Amino acid sequence: MTHPLQFIGMIAHRAQSELHPPAGAVVDPDYIQRFAQAHEAAGFDRILVAWGSTAPDALLVASHAAAATSRIGFMVAHRPGFIAPTLAARQFATFDQLSGGRAAVHIISGGSSAEQRKDGDWLDHAERYARSEEYVALLKRLWTSDTPFSHAGTYYRFEEGFAEVKPLQQPHIPVFFGGSSDVAIDIAGRIADVYAFWGETLDQARETISRVRSSVAKAGRDPAAIRFSMSFRPVLAATEDAAWARADRIIARIRELRADAVGSGGRKPESIGSKRLLEAAAGGRVRDARLWTEVAAAVGAGANTTALVGTSEQVADALADYHALGVDTFLIRGFDPLEDAVQYGAELLPATRAAIAARGAIAVAAE
Repeated sequence: MTHPLQFIGMIAHRAQSELHPPAGAVVDPDYIQRFAQAHEAAGFDRILVAWGSTAPDALLVASHAAAATSRIGFMVAHRPGFIAPTLAARQFATFDQLSGGRAAVHIISGGSSAEQRKDGDWLDHAERYARSEEYVALLKRLWTSDTPFSHAGTYYRFEEGFAEVKPLQQPHIPVFFGGSSDVAIDIAGRIADVYAFWGETLDQARETISRVRSSVAKAGRDPAAIRFSMSFRPVLAATEDAAWARADRIIARIRELRADAVGSGGRKPESIGSKRLLEAAAGGRVRDARLWTEVAAAVGAGANTTALVGTSEQVADALADYHALGVDTFLIRGFDPLEDAVQYGAELLPATRAAIAARGAIAVAAE
């Protein structure tokens, strides 16, 4: 089964990044609008709206962005455990209807107990993933059931639950799911439509994809049906030397801003995904041809922090290497978020499409 190539960007509720400390109002409606419109104009397929235990509500931010755009889809991060799945199903179905079928949900089970407790969640790592499985199964059933039903599970119980509003997308809203632990991959095999993971080395990615596909097959599903989304922070310039010089400036600025927090802040000690990025960083500043790991090491790898450095054509070629392994979706965001999104649209997205198409043409010619 061949899946179309897709690109996902990321918008925030105000201007900020590892290089740019947040300033001004916590919610900047004009920035949200401009940021979303820039991604749409650049040719992205979706934009991620992240979730945080102290951040503005992701679904409301996505709703504002959707009202300012017409085509681009949304990947709204959502953590089970804080609202009932019956309510979440209706909220996301409503958003899908109002946006014209542009919703996707990214299930975040949680890699830090300290962060989870800020919202009153005291479950351990394994239980959080088990709860996510029950939650997603209920979302999908609520999105597709024509009649009310009752449920009595480990984490949720309700009588005659029903969603009068159904998603515009059929059979249901796409579910992105991440997590690199054994329990996460086991659950992903049963519930994920798209398995999302951070930018690993080629060898690590090959291993992860194999594990997930085995889990999908174990669950009785078609291993070719699941999609894979990988996240990177491309650093581009007109020449390779200039791109690495820019990378050097980025890491110097991050270390300047973080001072004593380098290597610790942002780390999620229970996240196996974070540990895998730190393992990649331990293998050297640059892995494979151009996977740059210094930012991941500096900030604790608690998020999408590995980068690909080079010209647009060089980074596109690196992305094509991952595509050859089975990654069909790339989540890319920059250290200068809005400006980089514009540059990606002008240079990296078309270069990546061309690089992948060229490899396909070569393969066809060789047959």
